[in-house]
Amino acid sequence: MCGRFSQYNEQEEFEDRFQITDPGKVLFEPRYNIAPTQNVPVILIKEDNRVLKSMRWGLVPFWSKDTKIGSRMINARAETITEKASFKNPLKRKRCLVPASGFYEWKKNPNRTKVPMYLHLRSGEPFAFAGLWDEWKKPDGDKLFTFTIITTDPNELMKPIHNRMPVILPQKEESNWLDPELQDSSKLTPILIPYVSDLMEAYEVSPFVNIPGNDSPECIKPVK
Repeated sequence: MCGRFSQYNEQEEFEDRFQITDPGKVLFEPRYNIAPTQNVPVILIKEDNRVLKSMRWGLVPFWSKDTKIGSRMINARAETITEKASFKNPLKRKRCLVPASGFYEWKKNPNRTKVPMYLHLRSGEPFAFAGLWDEWKKPDGDKLFTFTIITTDPNELMKPIHNRMPVILPQKEESNWLDPELQDSSKLTPILIPYVSDLMEAYEVSPFVNIPGNDSPECIKPVK
């Protein structure tokens, strides 16, 4: 799964990397420990432009009776994404890029303790998770925008840490993922695969990151 990630590259670096033409009033603030139910910038296509929109992490389908379901839908499995009612429509029409600097996973030790690990690209560049979003109308008429991150099998780097990993899209596939004209799931699901291990790095970090309220560079500091 993917339950925590970071967004700490500079605003200009995110905008250049993802060719964002209209950031609007949405800004990338340095975030080192993003947790479910928190709002973060995601990338959508609007009139052929890549735009930023702030959304809450944890998908709330438009048909849901309340927002509680969102806390249980922070991830969507690539293998069953075409079967689940919550994800079928967003897969066709509401796909997004979730920009990230890195993400966390907790490795189980033989003594049953969990060690926090931080994973990122060796280049240090930001990247994008494959995401889905939806729009839910509140009783008062206001709209709530939420998203989920798609997960897949682990790559060789991830296997010793966890049995799932978030889908990191190759840069060449990002335009296809955002393309509103592309609605054939048979052309979308093949790109939801593990990222190349050799391009990534993993290292242990402090249990400091275990607490969602801790959001500072200390979260990504390697344990000596």
